[in-house]
Amino acid sequence: MNLTRALRNYRSYRSTVNELNRLSPRELADLGISRSDIPTLARQSVR
Repeated sequence: MNLTRALRNYRSYRSTVNELNRLSPRELADLGISRSDIPTLARQSVR
């Protein structure tokens, strides 16, 4: 994997994490997501 792709993936990961962290606990529950699931979901979104 080249450096450009790695940086793009990292930015996408951080963006996803930040967006999900902005949601309230109620909104996360409505989506069926717990706070502990956020890093895993963000990693899956990059693939």
